[in-house]
Amino acid sequence: MVFSSETFLFIFLPVFLTVYYLTPNRFRSVTILIGSYLFYGWWRFDFLALLFGTTLWTYVFGLLVDRHEGKQRQVLCAIGTIGCLSVLGFFKYFNFLAGTIASVMGQDAATLSIWHVILPIGVSFYVFESISYLVDVYRRESLPARNFADFASFVSLFPHLVAGPILRFRDLREQFASRTHSLALFSQGMTIFIIGLAKKVLIADTVAPIADTIFSQSAPTFIESWIGASAYTIQLYFDFSGYSDMAIGLGLMMGFRLMENFNSPYISRSITEFWRRWHISLSVWLRDYLYIPLGGNRKGVARTYFNLFIVMVLGGLWHGANWTFVIWGAWHGAILAVERYFNWPKKAATVFWSLPLTLLFVVLGWVMFRAPNVGSAMTMYAGMFGFNGLGLTPDVAWQLPREGMMVLAIAIAIAGFEPRLKKLAEPSLMIDGQGTASLVSEWVPALAMSALTVLVLMRLADQSFSPFLYFQF
Repeated sequence: MVFSSETFLFIFLPVFLTVYYLTPNRFRSVTILIGSYLFYGWWRFDFLALLFGTTLWTYVFGLLVDRHEGKQRQVLCAIGTIGCLSVLGFFKYFNFLAGTIASVMGQDAATLSIWHVILPIGVSFYVFESISYLVDVYRRESLPARNFADFASFVSLFPHLVAGPILRFRDLREQFASRTHSLALFSQGMTIFIIGLAKKVLIADTVAPIADTIFSQSAPTFIESWIGASAYTIQLYFDFSGYSDMAIGLGLMMGFRLMENFNSPYISRSITEFWRRWHISLSVWLRDYLYIPLGGNRKGVARTYFNLFIVMVLGGLWHGANWTFVIWGAWHGAILAVERYFNWPKKAATVFWSLPLTLLFVVLGWVMFRAPNVGSAMTMYAGMFGFNGLGLTPDVAWQLPREGMMVLAIAIAIAGFEPRLKKLAEPSLMIDGQGTASLVSEWVPALAMSALTVLVLMRLADQSFSPFLYFQF
């Protein structure tokens, strides 16, 4: 089940919210848990056992870590963390390792495996959240969960379960104990949800065929490859940030305040700034639970550069079991190290070409991120640097939808400013000289959101199923 499906919008969500608000406060964690498990089990019911097992393992080891001191505390945290990583490692990287070993041995991967391991949706996210919980309890930065229902509800909370943001229990612990519910908060959440849904349906899904067409070409030209790279740059951002907005909106409808995950990343003037604006929850996780434990910038200059590089390589590998993700992570890690060496983030604000240069680095990285393999990425790079010709060929031109090209041009123009749309969700009124609220300030946003909702629903009725890109991670 996905947020942009009719089943979710017209059946699951209304029923869940009705039951949720009819449930007494002390039982709402149980309602969240049951609803979230139904939401997750809609995809594959059997993988609920893995989700439940990981949750129970983490909860038990969190209690054990909290009750012990010294070496025992450290060992228990390590065992709990290794258990969580084993789940991620097996399901996400078994096929990749089997294929790599088979390739080295000159054999078919099927000879090393009697089955093909299916990747459980959302496993990368809930494993990272489980690890952060154990480490926070170990560091005494968080108390353990009050009860299993609260912790299980946190891990499985359906708004963020399958594609983030990556949350930390310590940030929501008190919200599970007590949170505010109001019509104003619910309305604000609904507005943010609709904006996110519009970003996914009206923009990301509309430009997706352009990226798919170009990336499938055997020898895209200069113009074609740049159109394709630009289309994917827009598609990925509006798809993923759209999902995050929907998750935040759904959280507000339930009284939860989830962290922002994007902040106009395409106006960054350095890759360092880009990672403060893009997938913020992942950046924070990598910093707090990987970069700092490795020593951060406390063990000398050379070690700092190495830490930046290796953290981004591992961050790339987290996205998927493919050499393309490893190279993409290494690309960003190398640039981060170079920027730190030249102190570039502080200088970039005064250099007019820092923004287009950063965007160029980002787009080049997205090509490797999107390509199914390194060879396909190199084909795109050949086109982007003019080795396959310059113009738009007739065979490709007729495959590019006119609507998609128009939306792509508009999306490029607004990509740096679209987060400001969420100001429509903020409950603020203009007051005139007589002390009365301006009718314009009340009704214009409401009418705009109503029109946007109708447009989104019309589009949903006219298109086929389209999963979110980050579901594969």
